[in-house]
Amino acid sequence: MAMLTDDLLAQLQGAPAQQLAQQLGLTPSQASGAINAALPLLLGALGRNASQPQGAQALYGALQKDHAGMDIGSVLGAVLGSGGAGQGGAILGHIFGGGQQRAEAGVAQATGLGQGTAGQLLKMLAPIVMAYLAKRAMSSGQAQQNDGAAALGDMLGQEQQQIRQEGGLGGGLLGAVLDQDGDGQLGLGDLARLGGLFGRK
Repeated sequence: MAMLTDDLLAQLQGAPAQQLAQQLGLTPSQASGAINAALPLLLGALGRNASQPQGAQALYGALQKDHAGMDIGSVLGAVLGSGGAGQGGAILGHIFGGGQQRAEAGVAQATGLGQGTAGQLLKMLAPIVMAYLAKRAMSSGQAQQNDGAAALGDMLGQEQQQIRQEGGLGGGLLGAVLDQDGDGQLGLGDLARLGGLFGRK
């Protein structure tokens, strides 16, 4: 099992998922399905970014600076209150770079949501994922920046591998968005293939 994804999914069950559903105008089951698709994509993409030492260093520094000491409940409250969505957009820009719209389109196609709603969901989940990772990274007892960054890179690298191996909706979406045709970029041809991948034409 993809450990980080499953752990965070478990923490978002119940009231948090219902609050996200209300905010987005979705049913609880729609929200739960969308979260199930979006979390592996976010964590898998972070795993790819952290696979390079400088990527792991940058991510670890951002976690220390902006996300340490925050719990999921308080981040969720901020996101629902409004402040988090703007921050979430900035985080998505770092995670996906120029591929942010492709990620939103992928989640929309995989879940049947509109692209705007899928984008909002990703923006709301991004700060939650970062707060969760900060807690995991800082609690691992790695005092040194280099050690902590390396441990974070290893942890996220393993997560990405597990997500891809498990396949399913999350693994399929991760592969489709990140490197459907093997070039690390999702082009129009890949988006056309997404429809078949998720049983949608």
